[in-house]
Amino acid sequence: MNIITVKDYDTMSKMAAGIIAAQINTKPDTVLGLATGSSPLGTYRNLIEMNQNGLVDFSKVVTFNLDEYCGLSRENPQSYYYFMMENLFKHVNIPKENIHIPNGLAKDTDEECKNYELQIKKANGVDLQLLGIGFNGHIGFNEPDDVFHNFTRRVKLTQSTIEANKRFFESADDVPRYAISMGIKTIMSARKIILVAGPEKREIIDKLREEVCTPQVPASILHYHPDCTVFWAEKE
Repeated sequence: MNIITVKDYDTMSKMAAGIIAAQINTKPDTVLGLATGSSPLGTYRNLIEMNQNGLVDFSKVVTFNLDEYCGLSRENPQSYYYFMMENLFKHVNIPKENIHIPNGLAKDTDEECKNYELQIKKANGVDLQLLGIGFNGHIGFNEPDDVFHNFTRRVKLTQSTIEANKRFFESADDVPRYAISMGIKTIMSARKIILVAGPEKREIIDKLREEVCTPQVPASILHYHPDCTVFWAEKE
């Protein structure tokens, strides 16, 4: 794992978008793993601009998102489906059938998780996975735990994650308590990983610099990935 300190958020976003665009231009049918949250927003804005300027083509790209809240419809402004449509997908030329996001309203969550893994396998795995990181070190919704969980599954959110996400809702009571998330093994199976983090994540990035792998800091598993780059922006 290579941790690169970047002077500001805009520079970090341009660097991450450039790597993703280069991946797509090299392999037009690239399979991307994508994240939500504030950290990748700048990356998505740059990719939209590049697409609209003819510098990158999403027409053959396939995407798999990391996670989705349980209990929210796709029309709910706080769902990750809605987030991805508003902040990337509806602005680029990606076919709708190539977009994969877990169904938070699935009647059988276990079956939904199993099918999601099968879809990723059918696509021959993720070529490039974009990650953010939580204040507690979670990637996707893989929260601190006593073990690393391998595959896509239903996850109970920790109180710290609920508190961190309540700013997007009217109150903490409105934040879903469960989500569907790719597991650690699924994430680690991506051939290349980029993690982006803003200045507010200094403390967890400093912890990530330690050569210690523990499920109490889920992102620490990235030390064992053969091609993982972490971009941390010192300033906004």
